[in-house]
Amino acid sequence: MGLNDTPSSERVHIGIFGRRNAGKSSLMNAITGQQAAVVSDVAGTTTDPVRKAMELLPLGPVLLIDTPGIDDAGELGEKRVEKTRQVLRQTDIAILVVDAYSGKNSDDDELTALFEKMGVPHITVYNKCDLLDSRDPHRAAGAVPDEMRVSAATGENIFELKERIARLVKTGDEKLRIVADMLNPSDLVVLVVPIDKAAPKGRLILPQQQTIRDIIEADAAAVVVREHKLRETLDSLGKRPRMVITDSQAFAKAAADTPPDIPLTSFSILMARRKGNLDAAVKGVLELKRISDGDRILIAEGCTHHRQCDDIGTVKLPRWIRQFTGRNPEFDFTSGGEFPGDLSPYRLVVHCGACMLNEREMKYRERESAAQGAPFTNFGILIAYTQGILRRSIAMFPHLTADFD
Repeated sequence: MGLNDTPSSERVHIGIFGRRNAGKSSLMNAITGQQAAVVSDVAGTTTDPVRKAMELLPLGPVLLIDTPGIDDAGELGEKRVEKTRQVLRQTDIAILVVDAYSGKNSDDDELTALFEKMGVPHITVYNKCDLLDSRDPHRAAGAVPDEMRVSAATGENIFELKERIARLVKTGDEKLRIVADMLNPSDLVVLVVPIDKAAPKGRLILPQQQTIRDIIEADAAAVVVREHKLRETLDSLGKRPRMVITDSQAFAKAAADTPPDIPLTSFSILMARRKGNLDAAVKGVLELKRISDGDRILIAEGCTHHRQCDDIGTVKLPRWIRQFTGRNPEFDFTSGGEFPGDLSPYRLVVHCGACMLNEREMKYRERESAAQGAPFTNFGILIAYTQGILRRSIAMFPHLTADFD
């Protein structure tokens, strides 16, 4: 992926929901102007969520997600419905598609209530209005503000629907930057990027790409080095860097090689700050002091990848936790869109930096952890804490150190 591409986690997620055969897939194709989803008269054609990234003017980069019917039946249908609910956790704007001829039923009302409960802005769209007689009350003008009539087949009101979607996006609050808001033009930032078996071949991982882009947009300069070149690089620079940002796996060496007067933090910590869960993660890591033998710890990752022999999530983190606590807890692991609904068995939830998950999904995971009494932290903070350098790595955020012992 190039630096100019917008990752899915940074796109506005637009979920398309409704009953089987309401025309959800047809509507997605009409919005995108492409055959992004398979369309059929057979109910239940969409068996898994279908995602399509696009530029939706005047909104910008979005991710459209077509979901299976909420009324799908049987054991397999229940699994499809669960996938639909998983999509809702990520959804910034929801479109409820109703067959204009059939009208709403209890399934549609249940979805609307769920949107409102989760605080998701939504639009109710009556599709297939071209099939209705002009005298049909469903075709009447003067729709209420959150409802509109469209035809995916003829394109009627599709442009107006796009305009309505764009108006639902909040534009007043600028998204928190990764690091640019802490920089001045011409500042120098040194990035420590290990290249090992777990690194993607031929490219940097997403948080590293995004951080470089953020630094450049702040009119600052980024110097990228491997961990064994950090000290040499710092000695050779003609000016003191504003900060050093390291991959969490190189935290110990980066701390040893970075002079105490230069701020040091990690990509993982900066991503947690951007997604709004840094405060909770710093407080949550203190639960490590209370871990006992047999306690269950959930280690969750937002992406799926091939596990290496010394994988950070399934191998290194459990080893570091056991070494730090002197205890032998049990570990469960999840990745991608999977996240347990029942978190009550867990003494601690340790999450990755979530570069592949959007802010709404991360807030859901943090909120569910708190509601079910499972403290929540992330990889970078846990690694810094177990290696005795957490206070230093969050020193640039003074309000956090007040709660840190």
